[in-house]
Amino acid sequence: MTVSRLVARPLLSSIYLIGPVNALRDPSWAAGEATRVTDKVQPLVRSLGQRLGVPVPEKPETWVRLNAGLQIVAALGLATGRAPRTCAAVLAATTVPTTLAGHAFWDEEQPQNRRAQQLQFAKNASLLGGLIIAAGDTDGRPGLAWRAGRAAKDARRAARLARREARREAKLIAAKVHLP
Repeated sequence: MTVSRLVARPLLSSIYLIGPVNALRDPSWAAGEATRVTDKVQPLVRSLGQRLGVPVPEKPETWVRLNAGLQIVAALGLATGRAPRTCAAVLAATTVPTTLAGHAFWDEEQPQNRRAQQLQFAKNASLLGGLIIAAGDTDGRPGLAWRAGRAAKDARRAARLARREARREAKLIAAKVHLP
């Protein structure tokens, strides 16, 4: 692991330890804001949960705790380098509803509050960008797309060589058959 990854991953994940720990301790402060998202998402999740036989929480406080738990686990994984791409993707996925619920600057009427929420919204958007980069970071190793392309290129080369060899063998056999 490079020094930049060694430093950047814990720094990127640090914000996902502070807020979620507070949300786990007292989810009521975030539950009111969370209803902006949970009220819209819950019917879809409920129908999916029923089809899969998985219980779906009803209370916004439970959603806040679930989100906080996911963020803490993923932040620890990213910070320590354990499944960093998956953890970064989980953090990115949980950042979207958290940002929409917690920093709805478009609903603020006071200019000072609107500016503060815009700043927090932009901060979360920046974090989301960093997480997307971290989710795609292969730590210097070739990614899946490159490996698949390379395998296809190698297969085409092997097929061309096999075709040439088959033609050469066929000519040799044809030459032997026509010998007097």
